[in-house]
Amino acid sequence: MAMAAPRLSASPIPRKPLFLPTHSHSFPLSRLSIRPTTVRPSVSAAATSAFEVGQAPLSVTPSKALPFRVGHGFDLHRLEPGYPLIIGGIDIPHDKGCEAHSDGDVLLHCVVDAILGALGLPDIGQIFPDNDPKWKGAPSSVFIKEAVKLMHEAGYELGNLDATLILQRPKVSPHKEAIKANLSALLGADPAVVNLKAKTHEKVDSLGENRSIAAHTVVLLMRK
Repeated sequence: MAMAAPRLSASPIPRKPLFLPTHSHSFPLSRLSIRPTTVRPSVSAAATSAFEVGQAPLSVTPSKALPFRVGHGFDLHRLEPGYPLIIGGIDIPHDKGCEAHSDGDVLLHCVVDAILGALGLPDIGQIFPDNDPKWKGAPSSVFIKEAVKLMHEAGYELGNLDATLILQRPKVSPHKEAIKANLSALLGADPAVVNLKAKTHEKVDSLGENRSIAAHTVVLLMRK
């Protein structure tokens, strides 16, 4: 009687786990470039080393060349006496201002984070760390210009921006147009695609008690 051939079972080939850097080291923007591509990049040990020590340029590439990308930014600062209140690059008269390492511009900070988020990049705190003395008292226009530069290098332009300021005092309405005009100029965008809203926090928590100020921003980036 013929014997049945033994059944062979194929073991699946083990897959290497994808390694992604999770550290929060900062890196200089002058060493960072973004080029859209349809190929997902691999992260080599050499690239990781360069990321950590900043010895060689690092190329950060979006995983997909999407026709558009959406980003959200949020920022909050404590209000204290003795500091200027800068919103959107405009000095607003008030008895308190944002305590921060830089100028504490809550609106520009969250706009920067929204752009970086849309590009899939680290947040503003990683790129411009608050323990770096060179950013002490720096105007936030420096940060937003770098974010816009990265946006263009990635092949994108601003579709539109919607921002919401949250503060109990002072009233933003007298300064709204100046803030919007300055923000549009920094972004190199038509004011028609930049929207700014302001709300109180109904006297609830630190925002409503005029102990802090916050902002949210959503941006739409379009492929050029």
